[in-house]
Parts: sequence; C-alpha cells; structure tokens
Amino acid sequence: MEESNATPKQATENLDDPPNSRLFLVTSRAVTEDELRESFCVFGDIQGVWVVKDKQTKESKGICYVKFAKSSQACLAMEEMHGKVLVDGTKPIKVFIAQSRSSTSHRDVEDEELTRIFVMIPKTFSEEDLKKTFKEYGDIEYCVIIKNKVTGESKGLGYVRYHKPSQAALAIENCDKAYRAILAEPRNKASATEDNISMMARSDYCADSTNPYSFPMGSAEPPSYAVMDRSTGHGRIGDISHCLMMSTRAALTQEQIFALFDIIPGMEYCELQRDAYGMTKGQALIRYSNLGSAVYAKEKLSGFEYPPGNRLLVTFVDDGEDRSSPVGRMAMQFVSTQVMSAVWNGPSSSQAMKPPGFPAPPAVSRIQTDVSLPAPKKLAPPDSKSKERLFVVFNPSPLPLDVLEDVFCRFGSLIEIHLVPGRKVGYIKYAEKQCADHAMAVLHGQFINGVKMKVMLADPPREESHKRLRTY
Repeated sequence: MEESNATPKQATENLDDPPNSRLFLVTSRAVTEDELRESFCVFGDIQGVWVVKDKQTKESKGICYVKFAKSSQACLAMEEMHGKVLVDGTKPIKVFIAQSRSSTSHRDVEDEELTRIFVMIPKTFSEEDLKKTFKEYGDIEYCVIIKNKVTGESKGLGYVRYHKPSQAALAIENCDKAYRAILAEPRNKASATEDNISMMARSDYCADSTNPYSFPMGSAEPPSYAVMDRSTGHGRIGDISHCLMMSTRAALTQEQIFALFDIIPGMEYCELQRDAYGMTKGQALIRYSNLGSAVYAKEKLSGFEYPPGNRLLVTFVDDGEDRSSPVGRMAMQFVSTQVMSAVWNGPSSSQAMKPPGFPAPPAVSRIQTDVSLPAPKKLAPPDSKSKERLFVVFNPSPLPLDVLEDVFCRFGSLIEIHLVPGRKVGYIKYAEKQCADHAMAVLHGQFINGVKMKVMLADPPREESHKRLRTY
C-alpha cells in the first residue's frame, strides 16, 4: 500500500514526535484528504494527512492518518471525531491514536494508556497538593503518591489519572518541567493504589538517557558503581555489598524492575541502565539500605524467571565501602550466614534473618495474578469433542503452555491449548460450553504473570462484537 500526497522526507522523519500525536482513522473510501484536513484542522496544527491507497487501483482503502503538532491536539480530535459522519451517506469514522512506527504491536492505543501520568514531586507533597497542582489541566479521577512500604514516607513519585486523554496530554505539555511528567502504561484495573503493586507490575516508566525516572533517595545524581572483579580470588564475603546488578534478555521496564526488587524491604535506589541513545542495556542497578536485604534479594531473584522463560541474573557490584577491617568482615559474615540459612532452609528458619521491623517477603507462586482462580481440575480426555473454542490474544507475549494449561484447566473440561507459531494468539478447546464461558468471563482483560490476555469466543462476528467502549 502507499500513501498519497506524501510530505517531503524531512517532514515525515519525525512522525512520532511528539509521541501520540498521529491519528489512525478508519473511514469511508469516498472521504478525501481535503475533507479530512478541513474536518480536523479545527483541533490544531496539522502537519500531514495521508490516505492509504491500493497499489494496483490507486483507490483509497478507507484507512487514513492525520499528524498533529501536539499530542493534546490529536487526543482532542480523537475524542471529538470518533463516531462522527464526515460525508453524508457514509458510515461513522473510527478514530484512534496511531501506534508509533517503531512499535511491534498491531492494536490501537487504548484510552487507559493515555490518561494516567507519572510525575516526580517534592517529598512534602500530599495527595491534595498533587491534585491541586494538576487539576488546572482537566478533571482528575484520582491521585496516588508512591510511599515507602515500611516507613510510609513519600518516595517523591506519584500518579495522576485524568478522565480524558487530551487532559493528560495537556498536563504533560504545560506543567512545570521539574515534574518530568510522562505517560504511565496501564496497570491491572483490580489494583486500587500503588501500594498494591506486586512482583508482576503492569506499568512502564519510559525513562530516557537522562534517567529522569530513576529512584535516587537523597541524591540528585545517581552514583557510579564499578562491577566487582571476581577474578582476584577473594572469598565470597568480600563480594557482598549493598548494590546489585540485574541482567535480563527480556525488555523489562523501570517500574517492573522497581516492583520486583521492592518486594524485599530496604530498597533505596533502582535504575534501568540505558545507552546514549536511550536504548535499554538489559541491565538495572539496585541498591539496598542494608546488607541483609541485598543478600536476600540476590539469592532469591537470581535465576528467577520473569517473565516466564526469561531467567534473571543478579550479581553484587561494588558500593565503594571499605569492609577490609576485621569488624567489617565479621559483620558481613554474620549477615551472610543468617541470610543464607533462611534462603536454603526455607520458612522454618526465616526468622533468623529478619531484624526488627523487617517483614518477610511474600512467597513467589507459579501463577502471579489478582484474579481469584478455582482449584485445578483434571483435563478432559484428548479425544473429547470440542463444544466451544476460545481465542486468546496475549500482550506482550504468549505465556508458556504449561502455565496456560494450569490456568485454563481450573474451569473444567479443558481438552487442549494451541498457540499459533510466530503470533501472540492461541486457541483453547473445551468439552463443555459452560466451562469455556466461565473461563472467558473470569480471564478476559486480566493479567497472568504480567501478560494481559484478551479471551474471546473463536470465530466471532466480524464487526462490532468486541468493540471496546469509549470513556468519553
């Protein structure tokens, strides 16, 4: 396919600058570029209009793009124009925020992704202060301040959720730059506040090369840590430090890593490492306030699969402290002995490493979800006749077959699960329709091990059966 009336190369290089400033439209094939420009120009500065055409016939395919100068303009246009009729006698148009050109996702950007912003705030801010500061940009649904789970003190981070995407965009564009406001990815709707962030955190911090969304505690600049030299032959005690380096092959986000390591109390600092171009290096630096927390986090999380299939590597890094003295080495040996005993011997000895006010980290189960699942049930015989099939869409990637089987078998009469190779979809076969209906009702739109699932009946009606509702 091709785009008509394309702008010069220099005008198309920054189609995603700023983010979420380009609209994706589904229109009648009779709608022209001039009609689109005339209808949408009232919402702001249009930088380009493209009508996708068939290569052979050169006729419109009914798919168009409109690029605005600002995200707030695009969001307002989406809110006002979705469902409107541009030309008499044609169907109402559908308007969405277009995915970035670098995105691997093939879905439209959902409203929840455009209404919640993440900000850095003074630690003295209350939720009322946060709301008062940002209410000038639109109607606020709620405000949340992230607090230390042990002390209850603010971490200088917060969220503001607006009712409309255009309001969130206005806040990002116009608020004081010191707040470093950005969009936050959606979390599980079942979580009411950030205190409920679990190990399978759903949100993303889109940190850039300047690291504005790292979590330093008490220092404006992140400290520089050198990786320990393990070739010197020093004993294990000399390797222990407050700081950890986590390596991952999967594209984990700042908030996912933060939530994962924040399970162990005492975390002071967490930063996803990025190169000069803002690309993730697949590493994160974590610092704890005490050796016990760091040792426990290293032993519990190194080798842990998150997300499933991605094994994390966690190592100590030099925190710059001198522990060569006999007292320092004795202290480290004591911490190491107590924590290792708890790690290897299990819950029965967990109290040995738990200092006063140090709550035990929650156990990590095979399935991480906020959904209340029934107990596992036996599978139906392989030769059972399928009376209902479910179609499942996974985001960002499919879950392993054994995990899926563990989840979907709980509704009874599960025959088999089939994942489509090379795609993020699969089919679930049930021997009884009511079991499939129950699974769909419970699991649709929910998160399992950090993966969002859309669970629908296979071969649904073509048009509007699964159209998502607008919130405006």
